[in-house]
Amino acid sequence: MATPTSGQLSASFRDPSGFLFSRNGILYRQINRAYAEDYARLMDSGLYEKLVKANLLIPHVESDQAPAESDAAFKVIQPERAPFISYPYEWSFSQLKDAALATLSIHKRSLKLGMSLKDASAYNIQFVRGKAMLIDTLSFEVYKEGEPWTAYKQFCQHFLAPLALMAYRDVRLSQLLRVYIDGVPLDLASELLPFKTKLNFGLLTHIHIHAGSQKRYSDKVVEPRKGSMSQQAMIGLIESLEGTVKKLTWSPAGTEWGAYYEATNYSDSAFDHKKQLVREWAAEKKPALVWDLGGNTGVFSREAAASGAFTVSFDIDPAAVEQNYQVVKKNKEQNILPLVLDLTNPSPAIGWDHAERDSFGQRGPADMALALAVIHHLAISNNVPLPQLVQFFAARTKWLVIEFVPKSDSQVKRLLTSRKDIFPSYTREGFEAAFSQGFDIHNAESVRDSERVLYLMEAQ
Repeated sequence: MATPTSGQLSASFRDPSGFLFSRNGILYRQINRAYAEDYARLMDSGLYEKLVKANLLIPHVESDQAPAESDAAFKVIQPERAPFISYPYEWSFSQLKDAALATLSIHKRSLKLGMSLKDASAYNIQFVRGKAMLIDTLSFEVYKEGEPWTAYKQFCQHFLAPLALMAYRDVRLSQLLRVYIDGVPLDLASELLPFKTKLNFGLLTHIHIHAGSQKRYSDKVVEPRKGSMSQQAMIGLIESLEGTVKKLTWSPAGTEWGAYYEATNYSDSAFDHKKQLVREWAAEKKPALVWDLGGNTGVFSREAAASGAFTVSFDIDPAAVEQNYQVVKKNKEQNILPLVLDLTNPSPAIGWDHAERDSFGQRGPADMALALAVIHHLAISNNVPLPQLVQFFAARTKWLVIEFVPKSDSQVKRLLTSRKDIFPSYTREGFEAAFSQGFDIHNAESVRDSERVLYLMEAQ
């Protein structure tokens, strides 16, 4: 593998077929000569056109741009750029499930036109226009009768194992994908899953028996027999995986913030006023990218998105994010992306050389960030000093819409019932003094029928 050059993306180095690179802010993909035959089949067979039409594959155009590494180059294409790159450990249960089903659908459609999906990495899927879509054009290869699916193990580790753990144990086990970048090991999943999953034929086959087979043959070289898996058998495998995935369910209930808006202390008037301010300020500043930091089920994310902004709606609670995503699907919303994120422990840079997957901060800055009803959780529940909060927000957005919740508010009183008040600077005056060190305050509006204040600030 050559050293990344000419803007080659740090995450794009594992596939000898080609790689992504950036030039003058535009994303390109170099296709190497080693992939020429497979690329020609993808385009000539009609598979590319069918997958793009089905919203399963990111579209591209062929470009006359010079390649990043001319010695190996066959062609350069310019793919549509996803508005925000997210990772499977940031997805809700249904997002990971939809990504899994999209991957299987792509593989099945490929077989019908003489190709196979050689990769089944969750990182090759992104949510574009509200749909789970493959973004790696080089994931296909010419199908050879009799060969097994080389990506079977990868699919089980990236999709089936974490989905089963989320459904049968705890939805938070999706965070194992932050630790195991190549997917949850099947032996670990098998050990963690309850015994009753062995009575589920799909999970017994694709996780428990699969894990045992891996363990038995881990120190042996096993060559697949020619003709060992017919195309019909391959389709049977895909349909078995599809059926197993479809039967996995999780209902968003019993978590801390899933019913937040039902338990809030806002009056209807205050709630409507707050939505109005967010909508007006987003329309005025016209941000292209908005981050709603603490977006819950996405009520205020949708006010920002109404301005045309692509809005990433982050929340710590998987139930709230799941509910948000279900609304996205129901309403066919194309510019809202719900994601799971703990602001006090955001997604780090991981993978080879800490550069394969970008950290939360590296994927910014946003044009506008919403921080509504979160400041008291960060400053009081998590003891983050106001000056550090200023630095955090100023590094990640130009425009900040932030809500100050005073100690007299019932939500803050609840936080202080079980701990000593060690926050003398947590006052409106202290808040404004701290944020004035990193932002210019353009507006400060008292939220109707409440003691809360909503601010519009611009980073200095």
